[in-house]
Amino acid sequence: MTAIDTRLADARSTLDRADPARAADLQAAGALLVDIRPHENRLAEGEIPGSVVVERIHLEWRLAPDSEWRLPGVTTDTVAVVVCNEGYASSLAAADLQRLGLRRATDLAGGFRAWAAAGLPVQPGGSPAVP
Repeated sequence: MTAIDTRLADARSTLDRADPARAADLQAAGALLVDIRPHENRLAEGEIPGSVVVERIHLEWRLAPDSEWRLPGVTTDTVAVVVCNEGYASSLAAADLQRLGLRRATDLAGGFRAWAAAGLPVQPGGSPAVP
C-alpha cells in the first residue's frame, strides 16, 4: 500500500460517506454541498444545483467553525458534503474539516461524476467560487 493509499484509508475511516442519493437527501434536508472542483471541470461537466463553490485552497478557512473567514452560518453542527471529481480529494478534504471542528463533514462517494451518472440534477457550470 502506498503512502497516499494509507492516508486515503485513514481519512475515510472517519467519514460517513454519502452516495449520490443520500447526498441529495442531505442537501434537501439543509446540508451544504461544497464543490471543490477546479473551474475548468465545472465548466466542462456542470455543477450540482444549490451547491456552494469553494476553491480547495480556501476550503479550511471558509468551513472551519472558528474561522473568522467562515461562510455565514457554518457551525460545528453544520452538515457539509464535500464534492470533487471522483471522490478522492473530497475524502481528504472532509477529514481535514473534521479535524478543524466541522464534525459532520463528509464527502460524496464517487464525486460529481457519480452524481451525474445517477441521473441527479446538473446545471451548466462556471459559477464563481466563494471569495
